[in-house]
Amino acid sequence: MPGQRKRKRQQRDRAQRTAARFAPHMGRWEVLFETQDGSEWRDHISRLRASDTQIDWSAVRVDTFCGRTVQPTTFRLSLFVPN
Repeated sequence: MPGQRKRKRQQRDRAQRTAARFAPHMGRWEVLFETQDGSEWRDHISRLRASDTQIDWSAVRVDTFCGRTVQPTTFRLSLFVPN
């Protein structure tokens, strides 16, 4: 397909830049919020997006630890803090 090589190269370059930006020696991930309640999670995220304009959303990580019958699902919001 025309342009596929260029598109793949751009995606690879973007992934390499992101990996270098969030490398372990560049900073650390700081947990902003963690809960096991899905509705509380959605409410907190929407309030945070509406009120806090200081957050760089490109440096935010959302983790969902899938639970099973023994352990419930956990939602975690982390922000990358550079050194």
